[in-house]
Amino acid sequence: MSAPVETKTQVVIVEDHPLFRERLALLINKELDMQVCGETDNIRQAMELIQSRRPNAAVVDISLKGSSGLELIKDIKAQSIDLPVLVLSMHDESLYAERVIRAGAKGYITKDEASEKVMTAIRKVVAGEIYLSEQMTARVLENLSGKNAGGSPLERLTDRELEVFQLIGNGKTAKQIAESLNLGLTTIDTYRARIKEKLNLKNANELIHEAAEWVRSQR
Repeated sequence: MSAPVETKTQVVIVEDHPLFRERLALLINKELDMQVCGETDNIRQAMELIQSRRPNAAVVDISLKGSSGLELIKDIKAQSIDLPVLVLSMHDESLYAERVIRAGAKGYITKDEASEKVMTAIRKVVAGEIYLSEQMTARVLENLSGKNAGGSPLERLTDRELEVFQLIGNGKTAKQIAESLNLGLTTIDTYRARIKEKLNLKNANELIHEAAEWVRSQR
């Protein structure tokens, strides 16, 4: 009697840097119990892959072509798709980790972590656990208890405002941002005005400078 064939954990990768996506796929496919069943760089194709391939987990970056990974996580949750999502990003976890957990992700890990930690994080979210660094776990608990009243002014921005802020920092015009996010120009102008108000910026030049500096600091 032959031994039962063990089913591998099927993983979808949603990442807009081809080289990093390829490296991550190689790492996952080297694992005896995991394999990549689909890759893409945007949320539209990601939803198609998720619906057609029915993966056990998705590894998602925040920065994607078009809308952000946060929007993908919200779409997955809105459609009641039972899919553990691990966010793997270059962005500072102090700004994004709590946002992605609130949006419906199961974990957050930065790209500068060792590959072994990334594999551990994937396995944890597949098992239904939350994965965050020890420092971030402590911070989230402090936020929930109301002890952590400080933090970066950027934390006052909504998810969409932060996305617009990042695109401004990447040198995109209001028109380009509107096209990228499928929103009207008036809506983008409203977001820009709210961002300036929340960050206490006097004009468009200060907004562009501040956004560009922040984007540089994230690289």
